Amino acid sequence: MKLQKFTRTTGTTLAALTLCFGLAACGEDDDSTTAGDTSGGDDTSSSTEEGAGAQTFGDGCSAIPADGAGSFDGMVMDPVATAASNNPLLETLVTAVGAIDGLGDTLNGAPELTVFAPVNDAFAAIPEADLNGLVMEGQEKGDKSTLYKILAHHVVGANQDQDAVVGSQDTLAGDSLTIEGSPEEGMTVSDGTVTANVLCGNIPTANATVYVIDQVLTGVK
Repeated sequence: MKLQKFTRTTGTTLAALTLCFGLAACGEDDDSTTAGDTSGGDDTSSSTEEGAGAQTFGDGCSAIPADGAGSFDGMVMDPVATAASNNPLLETLVTAVGAIDGLGDTLNGAPELTVFAPVNDAFAAIPEADLNGLVMEGQEKGDKSTLYKILAHHVVGANQDQDAVVGSQDTLAGDSLTIEGSPEEGMTVSDGTVTANVLCGNIPTANATVYVIDQVLTGVK
């Protein structure tokens, strides 16, 4: 499956995007909880949530909002790009997607996906100048840009739960990721260069399953 470009849906300016990347998480409140802070988690093996969060796993799930559009019950009602935009843990990722014309619509319109979504802190670990360069190129070159390829490198064209996702998975960038582990023991995602930990996994949206991870997978081929 190839991510096709759709029509422009955002008027986001380059200056605004650059500011967002410079801050690592545009609009993030000072007292908001990040998935990197897992001190409130009780059990990595499963979630104590009911409803849409019943099958999620990982200590980072404790940082997902308890209610509202960014909660488990809220995200399951929306397609994946919209669901991510409502989640404060994924603000920088959403900014990156917004740099590519129509990419949000493409993700929302896909019949099924699995998305490995880097948390805000994952982007904060990348030098600001590099992030700004990626977003500028993304706006100029769209689906021909390095940013597009990196984002596609985090997406699999099938909706896979915690059991089906384990193993080698082909990404929409044309390469592959290796997913290992289990909800009980912890799960990792590797592209051969970077290995990320799953902070909160098996999050359902209307058209995708999301795994929030602690690093940006930059080893795209």
